This record gives sequence, structure tokens and C-alpha cells, in this order.
Amino acid sequence: MKLITLGLIAMSLFACAVNLTPQASGGSRSDGTVEFTYSFGSLQVPKVEWATADVEAVQRCGAWGYSGADRFGDGVQECSNFYQGTCNGYNVTVTYQCSGQPDLVR
Repeated sequence: MKLITLGLIAMSLFACAVNLTPQASGGSRSDGTVEFTYSFGSLQVPKVEWATADVEAVQRCGAWGYSGADRFGDGVQECSNFYQGTCNGYNVTVTYQCSGQPDLVR
């Protein structure tokens, strides 16, 4: 037990913060949603740059005739690199809901 505790402490000391900007990864015009994804390693602490993704989501929704976009929480995290019983990397996907009355003429 002592060894596990020391291992966790050592890992937390080596963890480093990393600035990440989510990248557009999908969406649905008919549902009025846009998805953005970012990835990070198990020893990284993500500091997500939401401002850039927020602006791009509004632009993408605007191309479909909506006036805005609202982010749903902090996203869904999934293991992207599983090795020997440990997850070494993660993908996080965040969904934005387009808002405002869509321009149905486009």
C-alpha cells in the first residue's frame, strides 16, 4: 500500500499542465450540433482554451443559419490508449448546441 501511495505522489509531481484547443471533429446540421475534441496523455493536466472553440462553434452554427452556440458541460472523456491495464491517453469530445432561429432558406 505504501508503494502505491508513493507511486501516485510521484506521478502527480511529474504531471504537467498543457494548454489545449479543442478541434472541430463532427456535428449534424439537422440536429444543430457541432462537436469538438481534444486529447491529452495520462501525465498531463489539460488547460482547455475554450474561447477559441466557442468562437468557431458560433461560426459553424452561423453557416447553418443559427445565431449562436451553447456548450454542453466539459464533454465526454474516453480512453484512447489502453496499455497493460492502464489508460495512457484520453480523448474528450464536447458538443455544442446551435441556438437561435435557423434560417430555413439557406
